[in-house]
Amino acid sequence: MKYYLIVGEASGDLHASNLMKALQEKDSKAEFRFFGGDLMAAAGGSLVKHYKDMAYMGFIPVLLHLRTIFRNMDFCKKDIVQWNPDALILVDYPGFNLKIAEYIKAHTNIPIFYYISPKIWAWKEYRIKNIKRDVDELFSILPFEVDFFKKHNYPIHYVGNPCVDAVHCFKQEYTESFEEFTLRNGLGKKPIIALLAGSRKQEIKDNLQRMIQASRNYTEYQFVIAGAPGISPEFYKAYMGTDTKIIFGQTYSLLSHATAALVTSGTATLETALFRVPQVVCYYTAAGQLVSFLRRHILKVKYISLVNLIAGREVVAELVADGMTVENVKQQLEAILPGQMTREKMLQDYDALIKILGQEGASERAAGKIVELLSQKYNRSLQ
Repeated sequence: MKYYLIVGEASGDLHASNLMKALQEKDSKAEFRFFGGDLMAAAGGSLVKHYKDMAYMGFIPVLLHLRTIFRNMDFCKKDIVQWNPDALILVDYPGFNLKIAEYIKAHTNIPIFYYISPKIWAWKEYRIKNIKRDVDELFSILPFEVDFFKKHNYPIHYVGNPCVDAVHCFKQEYTESFEEFTLRNGLGKKPIIALLAGSRKQEIKDNLQRMIQASRNYTEYQFVIAGAPGISPEFYKAYMGTDTKIIFGQTYSLLSHATAALVTSGTATLETALFRVPQVVCYYTAAGQLVSFLRRHILKVKYISLVNLIAGREVVAELVADGMTVENVKQQLEAILPGQMTREKMLQDYDALIKILGQEGASERAAGKIVELLSQKYNRSLQ
């Protein structure tokens, strides 16, 4: 079978690459073409466009790049139609992907699968109409989404969370000691506090400086930045201090050895929890007061971090918009360092969270269901 996949950021690249590997196990003739990243390219197939050329975030950056965004969208539509895949698999990235789904549904008979649902339970719930109209099957990685979509009479498949898979696989293979890790990366011997400031330039610009400013009181620790894929070291230099180190392509290794972490909201908050690293969620934006107002009066959820959303309560502190000040970061970081009660409570809550997520195997379950559905549609075995 021919599979066309579309992702728009680093986490999507990771999860889509694992899905591709699982599809290859279940479909011996699987072919892939995709808008994606390096991990998907390593899994095999044809990379049409890299996500780093598409990842615009925030009103102004999107506005400035509208022509490029529309050009990418138009090219993507034509490329899908020309390649004529047996299935289109959309991975998160709803602003782009739902437009693609609308076009493909209207102009072709290609089955449309959505892996990692748009987060319409938090924002833009009206998009459910588009999803029900244009998406044939939706595969969820968040357990609470099942009830949300059931409320809208749209049954979905909860397949587990691929972060559980990724972290489990890493832990099985990773054997490096703290001493070996720090020596290999030119780090000191002090305990590590990890800084995960996001995967997009705007997130890094907004959050990293404040994280580093908050770190200056903690001379007994070394602060290490997890460099995001597709972001150059030169970009980071404008926002990091001379005492802060940065390493690339080793986020999981870094979390394996971190004592605590400051994390910009996103998939990284859940990954940090799966490594059982106490964290403070930090998400600053220049439009802080507006975002705080929207959060109180418009957004339909209490929390922004996946950890708290899945748990259904506050497990980790969230410093959002104008709430992310240097003083607040210091206060919350202090509370999760060794010897603090908040730290121990957070670790206990992490264990409960891991039970809610269930066992590893999300990619395999999603791939298995996709292959089953396609076998039924095309009336043939894919082995």
